[in-house]
Amino acid sequence: MSDRSEVPDFNPQGSQLIYVAVADHVEARIRTGALRPGARLPSERDLAQEYGVAYLTVRRAAQVLRERGLVETVHGRGTFVADPLPESAPGAPGTAGEGPVD
Repeated sequence: MSDRSEVPDFNPQGSQLIYVAVADHVEARIRTGALRPGARLPSERDLAQEYGVAYLTVRRAAQVLRERGLVETVHGRGTFVADPLPESAPGAPGTAGEGPVD
């Protein structure tokens, strides 16, 4: 059984798109509880500085997270972790093989 409190280091691999790597890492933070449902994410500029990437890279990562149903953006207020969180898909980042068992 894995320790769900451990967030892996941010380490994009080879040809992986950086914005997808950022989205995957933020998702891991959400799935492990480091970012809880309803919590406000840091600003896009703060996340860009934290991850050492461009502001627009974080903006694209946020779009991926919205498409995954993990965050909601409220104009003028910020981006928040979805409450409730959607179920993770088998093989999705942060699931490590979890999913329905036949």
